[in-house]
This record gives sequence, structure tokens and C-alpha cells, in this order.
Amino acid sequence: MIDVATIENQIHCVTNFHDLVSIPFYGEMNAICWKRELLGDFSEIVQKIEAKENIKVIEEDELIELELSEQGQLAKDIIINDFKLLKEQGASPSLNIIKHYERDENYPFFPTDVYSFHVDRSPIATNTFLCTYYGEPSDLLPNSQAEQKVLVPEIRDELRKLYHGADNEFDSFLEEHFFDLHYRAKPNASPISLGLGNLWRLAVDYPESKVLPCVHRAPKEKEGKKRLLLIC
Repeated sequence: MIDVATIENQIHCVTNFHDLVSIPFYGEMNAICWKRELLGDFSEIVQKIEAKENIKVIEEDELIELELSEQGQLAKDIIINDFKLLKEQGASPSLNIIKHYERDENYPFFPTDVYSFHVDRSPIATNTFLCTYYGEPSDLLPNSQAEQKVLVPEIRDELRKLYHGADNEFDSFLEEHFFDLHYRAKPNASPISLGLGNLWRLAVDYPESKVLPCVHRAPKEKEGKKRLLLIC
């Protein structure tokens, strides 16, 4: 069964940027969503920029110089304003056109790429901000429906086969290789789409954090359809 109350306690919705960045995480709440219905044609930005790479980083100057239709200009203005708001908070936003991310093929039984449910980690207090303007949006997995993969006995046994050190340093090995950041969904779990146009703030794993980090993943892109993603 899905614990609806826990999901509602974990995600807090706001109507403006000030609340998005100023409301502290506490208790079970570790994700804040500024719900938005955005105007403009974000697909035009994707079509206008040549992206030969799997992930194309769009510099702000390159975005500003784009000549667009009226609807494309509306979309561009929204992105530029999001950049401005986040930079004023000390963040370093990055705008990416994504064909697909690289797959982790080193450990087929335990991929550590962004398509796997995972949490972000930082040595200092910080947050993850993200917004999908176009394409498939990311997914959030409620913590109550997530299971840390390194704690699953059969997975832990497989990981031990990769390790050749002292038993008391095994957990350090898992951390060094980022295995401990990854989760799997429990039976009957229901991942939550972050939706298009919404700006999210997600809790990160860092020392002295008072809340659990937010479990999320990148979506599998649809064939031939790129994503336009802001992240920092």
C-alpha cells in the first residue's frame, strides 16, 4: 500500500520563488515544488540549438542571442529569469539539452548512472534545484517507498565479491564508489513525476542535514525527443 500521508508530508508545494528557497526542510519534508504552468514554446529553443553531443550545455550568452518567435521568446525569458533568481541565491544553474546520459556498464547488476534512483551528496550544506522545460521529466521516489540497495542482502553479497579489503572498511568502499547513493523501489511503489515547468528544490545528503535526502532519477528519454533541463 502507498502511504499517501507520508507522500504529502514529504512534498511541499509553493506558489513563488521566495517560499521555494526560504522554507526550511524539516521532519519528513525534503522536496519543495514551485508549481507552474509556463507559457512559451520551449521546443523551439531545443530545435534552434545544434546539439551534436549527448548532453549540450547552453551558455546563458548563447541563449540570450537566440532569435526566436514570440512564443520562443516567452520561453527564453522564463529561463533567463530562472537563471537570475537562482544566481541571486548563490546557485550555479546549468541549462542542458539532453539526448541521453551515459549508461554505467561497469556493474550490470548495480548501475550507478542517473537512470537509477539515487540521492545527491555534498560535503557542504546545499540543495539540488531542477526544472524540466521540455521532454520527459524526472521522477521522485518517496523515501517511504525506497530501499537502499547496499542494504539488500543479495546485492550486498554481490558487492562483496568486488571488494578485497578489510571487513571494517567495506562500507567505506561502498561510499567511495557511490554505491550507497542508490536505491530501488519497494513493491507497489509509485514514483512521482516532477512534471514540466515546475521548479523543484530537493534535499541533499550532507553532514549535519536534518532530513533524509530526496530520492530521484532521470527518465528514460523517448526516441528522438530531447530534454531541456535546468539543474544546479
